[in-house]
Amino acid sequence: MHLYKTFKGNILIVDEKAFIVYEEWDALINQKNLFQYLSLLSKCAIGVSETMYKEIITDNLLAPIGSQEIWAAGVTYMRSRDARMEEAKNAGSSDFYQKVYEAERPELFFKSLAHRVAGHKQQVYIRKDSTWNVPEPELTLFINSFGQIQAYTIGNDMSSRSIEGENPLYLPQAKTYERSSALGPCLYVSEYPISKETNINLQIVRNSKEVFSGSIQLNRMKRELPELVGFLFRECDFAHGCFLMTGTGIVPPDEFTLQQNDEVNISIDGIGILTNVVGVKM
Repeated sequence: MHLYKTFKGNILIVDEKAFIVYEEWDALINQKNLFQYLSLLSKCAIGVSETMYKEIITDNLLAPIGSQEIWAAGVTYMRSRDARMEEAKNAGSSDFYQKVYEAERPELFFKSLAHRVAGHKQQVYIRKDSTWNVPEPELTLFINSFGQIQAYTIGNDMSSRSIEGENPLYLPQAKTYERSSALGPCLYVSEYPISKETNINLQIVRNSKEVFSGSIQLNRMKRELPELVGFLFRECDFAHGCFLMTGTGIVPPDEFTLQQNDEVNISIDGIGILTNVVGVKM
């Protein structure tokens, strides 16, 4: 099932039937068994026509986040490891990324508060003081306050490779700034864990022309999803749950950088497509 957050209420899609759910978002999603809860809720929720729900989710979508934080995992795919090693070569810190890739402890970092997050069809930003910017398409987990994975969405972890490449200690500036992340278009709530055969796809369009595309399967990730969650929840509590971006295996070539007005399309099997246009903070 798919749960959309909109200006006109929350839309739940179950077996191609749509329902309006007016429950407050944080309380709605932070359940011990979200799939079962939404299944029961759909039996008494208000049904809407296909025309109405498609109109609502076309023009009124919000990022599927309430008061949750977004965290992120790095160097979980070999392609990401290689890219990070290359960008950090001149700073003499490329070995750090190989060590993280092989270590028991994953790289986890704070990414964003909810008010800085873009939704589907909203702008993401590149930094004006950066010369090398890329999107990072990532399967993103919604984890409830009990540390259980309850849903999945698409994440765009916008990154300044030039700033991070100067020094790994600049990671917060390379990763955390206004509109540096996007989530959407919905929460995919499944009775079972997402398949490792799931495809993640990235397309970048400039002036109506595709300038980059790539894809990878989730089974190429070195880390297990519960493993990442376990490390995040070791010493952190999240009253309303949290989101965790799980890393990227798709990295554009070193000569590529995003430009204003580029369109970034990220699709993940079973979830949908997240589209964002690139801008800069005024």
